[in-house]
Amino acid sequence: MGRVGILVIDMLKDFIYGKLSSPRFKRIIPNIATLLSEARKHGIPIIFVNDAHIPDVDRELELWGPHALKNTQGAEVIDELKPQKGDYIVEKRRYSGFYSTDLDLLLRELGVDTLIVTGISTDVCVLHTVADAFFRNYTIIVVKDCVESFTEEGQKWALEYMGKVYGVKIVSLEEAIKMLGK
Repeated sequence: MGRVGILVIDMLKDFIYGKLSSPRFKRIIPNIATLLSEARKHGIPIIFVNDAHIPDVDRELELWGPHALKNTQGAEVIDELKPQKGDYIVEKRRYSGFYSTDLDLLLRELGVDTLIVTGISTDVCVLHTVADAFFRNYTIIVVKDCVESFTEEGQKWALEYMGKVYGVKIVSLEEAIKMLGK
C-alpha cells in the first residue's frame, strides 16, 4: 500500500440534518469520527469533498432540488466531523469529487496514491468519485461501515458494483484502522 489519503464525501448539514437527510446517514458519523481520529494520529491527509452548488445553475439541483448551496450552512461539514487544521476541503458541483475540481492535483501533490473512501451516498457521490479515482489509477479502499446510501438495496448494490467493476477493496472500520498504522 502506498501513501494513503482519506476522502470524506458530502458529510454536510443538508444531507445529515437538512433537505436531503436520511436516518441511515447519521449512523456512520461515529465510525467516520473514529477513523479520522486514528488517521490524524498517523499524519494521514484528510480531504473533505463537499457539494457546493450554485443556485439556478447547477444541473444536480434540477434532479434533487436545492441542497448544499455554496456559502450556506447546508453546505458545511457537520459539527461532529468538522475539519481540523491540516485537513483539506475540495468543493464540487457534480457527483464525482474529481469532476472539474482540483482533487486529483491535491492528491498528487500530497503524494497520495491510495484512497480510503467514506461518506454519502454510496450509490451516487461515493460511487462516481470512486469511478473517477479508478480511471486515474488510484488504489481504492471503501470502508463499508463509513459509507451509506438512502436504501439498503442501494448500499448493497453499490458496494458489490465497486468491488466487481473497479476492484475496490471493501473493508470494515476495524480493518481500515489496522491499515493506517502500516
